[in-house]
Amino acid sequence: MDFKSAKELLALCRREQCPISEIMRRRECVLGETTRDVADHRMARALEIMRASATQPLKNPVKSMGGLIGGEAKKLSHHAAKGKAICGDILARAITYAVAVLEVNASMGLIVAAPTAGSSGVVPGVLLAMQDCYKISDSRLVDALFNAGAVGYLAMRNATVSGAVGGCQAEMGVAAAMAASAAVELMGGAPEQCLDAASTVLMNMLGLVCDPVGGLVEYPCQNRNAAGAANALVAAEMALSGIRQLIPFDEMLDTMYAVGRRIPLDLRETALGGCAAAPSACERCAQCG
Repeated sequence: MDFKSAKELLALCRREQCPISEIMRRRECVLGETTRDVADHRMARALEIMRASATQPLKNPVKSMGGLIGGEAKKLSHHAAKGKAICGDILARAITYAVAVLEVNASMGLIVAAPTAGSSGVVPGVLLAMQDCYKISDSRLVDALFNAGAVGYLAMRNATVSGAVGGCQAEMGVAAAMAASAAVELMGGAPEQCLDAASTVLMNMLGLVCDPVGGLVEYPCQNRNAAGAANALVAAEMALSGIRQLIPFDEMLDTMYAVGRRIPLDLRETALGGCAAAPSACERCAQCG
């Protein structure tokens, strides 16, 4: 079960006649020397934390440590409740949940890094929105998290999920790829379609820089979590419709990593360029501290 590439993962899925989530679950049990029940329990706990961080700010907004964000999720929720959401139900919910998780993260609350703290809103945003709209059980969401974990593992093993190494395309891109793959499996898509969606996400987010204002993982990170959730749903929809991805996920990871290494240092989490260097951002940072 110790696959080292998306190609090997798909071969295992074909051989065992099971989805990506099941292969990843078996891998966890074998390499982690644990049981299926224990692995599922741990993932269910991760889901519980995700749900709490995605919903608490809707009732009780929290101000970030840097003072740059706080209350955005509640505003989105109220906007949708008035029937004014232009994105449709599932996307409106996904971006609301994604934004909420970043409020919790930036206020030193408990979140699940998926795969990082700065991109922690994308996976729960997409999956919880799908649960709301399609009445999906928690057990199926646990399966989806194993699927997402497989994509995240491949990115960490063969590329990077670090903004300091590969820019925001690595953090947010991989988070959205994880969410897209999981969403496809939730909707009955084949393993090949899951990884097609993941590849499409990385393509769409290729070159995205990491430029945290004030060096804090809150702004523009919160906005990009919402965008990452949207990107994941777009890619999942395309894959489920039968649109194939020309570039396999392994090659797209290599491409993303190569692009990330060529992004200037100022645009890789140093807060020296991009949005972080904009006059208004610098002025706000001075006010914060």
